[in-house]
Parts: sequence; structure tokens; C-alpha cells
Amino acid sequence: MNLTLFDLDGTLLPFDSDHAFGEFMVERGWADASGFRARNDAFLADHHAGRLDLAAYVDFATAAWRARPMVEVLAARERFVAARILPLHAGALALVRAHQGAGDRVAIVTATNEFVTEPIAQAFGVADLIALQLLRDAQGHVTGAIRGVPSYREGKVTRVIDWLAHEGRDWSSFERVTVYGDSLNDLPLLERASEPVATNPAPALEALARERGWRVLRLFETP
Repeated sequence: MNLTLFDLDGTLLPFDSDHAFGEFMVERGWADASGFRARNDAFLADHHAGRLDLAAYVDFATAAWRARPMVEVLAARERFVAARILPLHAGALALVRAHQGAGDRVAIVTATNEFVTEPIAQAFGVADLIALQLLRDAQGHVTGAIRGVPSYREGKVTRVIDWLAHEGRDWSSFERVTVYGDSLNDLPLLERASEPVATNPAPALEALARERGWRVLRLFETP
């Protein structure tokens, strides 16, 4: 069996789903149109620059919805997926299906939190999702903090190792490990792959990929 790991935002989606969910919160009137949007944009810029304060961002991003009744939040999430995620990009979906059809073990590994990404992984038909986990209190309410190791940068490698160990596997269990990622935030995971693929890469990752002879894939460019 081969293992294939996909980053999500910028890789399988042509945008950042966490940022987009924040924009959706503004559109619903759950977050301030000026102050929230400016901070949301600033956090996204920090993410692209590799200097994101992840704990601060998770607290900020979840504040718009975590105090609301869960039934209301789940309904909003469903509308978000319908309005902003679907239909999935045909090329991205075909890529996932190709690896599944080849019998690969496929997982999505993303720094975006589990609440936002669970229905997106389901839409792609990927059962294994390694996402940032949100800490919940004794009543099950999201607190705004991170639970465990966040699946961000080096944490992606740690979380994948833990996931494989839970199943009695490790990297050597697979003949080939393919990783798709779009930025230097994915570099630690890309470097563990036997087949790293710079996918819709940011300039810094593309330059590194060219230097190292990695495959470069562009899913979202139109002919």
C-alpha cells in the first residue's frame, strides 16, 4: 500500500478555508465587518509569511461562533460549505480520486481546525482527516484553545506519526509516500515524502522545489 497526504488550503482548495469561514461569519453578522475582517486578513498574511501566532489565531477565529448554540453553528457551517466550498474543483477532486482508485491510503493533513474542515474532507470523500483539534470544556464547548499538537509545520509530521502508530504502522509500512503541499509551512511533511509534490506552490516553495527536482503541479490554472 502507498500513502498519500494532502494539505487542504491552497492545495485542494484554491483559497484558505479558515479565512473564508471568517469572511462568512462577517457576512452573517456574527463578526464585525471592519475590525474582524482586518484582523482576519492580517492573520492570513502572517500565515503566508510563516510567522503565524497559531494560538492567537485559533482564539480569534473561533470567538465569532463558539458561544452560540451548536445547532445554530452547525447550520451555519452547512450553509458555508454549500456556498463557499461546493462544487469542489474538478481537478482537485480527480486527483484525490486517482490516488484512492490506485488503492492508496489517503489523508488530508491541515492546520485548519477540525470544525471547519470535517465537512470539507467528507465532501472530498476522505475519511482520514488530521486537523487542528479544538480544546473543549467539560460541557463540550469550544474554549478557543488548541488541544494537543497542532497540525501545523513540524506538527504535521508529529500528528501523522501518531496517527500511523495508532494503526500499528510507520513510514516504512508504505512503498511510496506522496505529499502534496503549497507552501513552506508544508515543508517538514514534504521532506518526509518519497514523492513530494509542490502543488499550486507559493514562490518560495516553487523555487525550492525546482532546486531539489520535486514535481510541481498546478491544479487551478486555466489553459
